[in-house]
Amino acid sequence: MLLKPVEAYEHIYVTCGVTDMRKGIHGLACIVRETFGLDPFGNSLFLFCGRSRKFFKCLSWDKSGFELYYKRLDSRGALFKWPASPEEVRNINTAQLKQLMDGFSIDPPKGFEEVKERDFY
Repeated sequence: MLLKPVEAYEHIYVTCGVTDMRKGIHGLACIVRETFGLDPFGNSLFLFCGRSRKFFKCLSWDKSGFELYYKRLDSRGALFKWPASPEEVRNINTAQLKQLMDGFSIDPPKGFEEVKERDFY
């Protein structure tokens, strides 16, 4: 998948919401710097997903240039469970990255809310 093991990155960032997937390296690096205030030249992996949630891009810096990876799901109905909060970036760990790549949400499921007495009347 990546030229260096995912464990070698200091940070793995998921850009939540929808990214315009027509953007290339420069456009994605600008999003990292301008929208999220992060350094695209650090030892970090940045993940972006489009509206359809059928493909994503990864951007990283390898000390001599940017690397851009692209993955598209080809099976019917397969969609990434991408976090939907717009204009938010989340630092995730390698286990969460594996969950995301396997089609699972990185957000824990929500249980029932606590019922208050006033909710009955």
